[in-house]
Amino acid sequence: MPVELSPDITPAPAVRAVLRQQGYAVLDAPGVCTLLGCDAAALPALAPSWQNLPADQYLKDGGRYRRRRHSCFVVAHDQVQQVAHRAHWQPLAYNALHGGMQRWFEPIEATTLAQPVWWPLLRALAGVCDALRCPPGAIEPRAWFVEAHQFRIDTTDGIGRPTPEGAHRDGVDLVAVFLVGREGIKGGESRVFEAQGSLGRRFTLTQPWSVLLLDDERVIHESTPIQPTLAGGYRDTLVLTYRSGAFQSE
Repeated sequence: MPVELSPDITPAPAVRAVLRQQGYAVLDAPGVCTLLGCDAAALPALAPSWQNLPADQYLKDGGRYRRRRHSCFVVAHDQVQQVAHRAHWQPLAYNALHGGMQRWFEPIEATTLAQPVWWPLLRALAGVCDALRCPPGAIEPRAWFVEAHQFRIDTTDGIGRPTPEGAHRDGVDLVAVFLVGREGIKGGESRVFEAQGSLGRRFTLTQPWSVLLLDDERVIHESTPIQPTLAGGYRDTLVLTYRSGAFQSE
């Protein structure tokens, strides 16, 4: 049986420095709570909404293994605003399988957005983006255009593919991949590669509400397929992407 390698954990106070140094960082759940300034029960309160995700109707490989919701926000001047529901769009240069398509997913439910931790979560990661991209002494932080994706990858087809497009970049500034939970599966290994080099790292997120943070300009990432060890196995993630200037659009 393949060995699940644990990631190196970055302490929350060092996350910005580590991201600048190596292009990625992993925080455990207590580190995420420290970054957000929330208590340990706040993030798990979001998890029940993963039980009500509609099927992804756009999978070009014919699979039935992905369920998802999608909503968009702008974070500026420490304020978070949800924007009108819009399609998720990526260019073919970043997603050879599903790029060039307007994909309209159902929005994240209002009950999820009403959880007290949701807005601090978006603001905290915008602060990480400010540290990563804004020059020292900048008069004010940038506006960050955020796409939030709830994913469930299941083993309906015997195998589920978290990244059917393969190793990729997303065309944004920061990608945050939160593991919400995994049950009855093997696989789902995270792999991170230098975009302009040969070095790579591999590890498996197993702790609920740990997070992989990625500087999308510097690294390429993927997650390996999952297979069931028990009937009904699945892997739930929350993926947040932050982009300066605008949302990606045609």
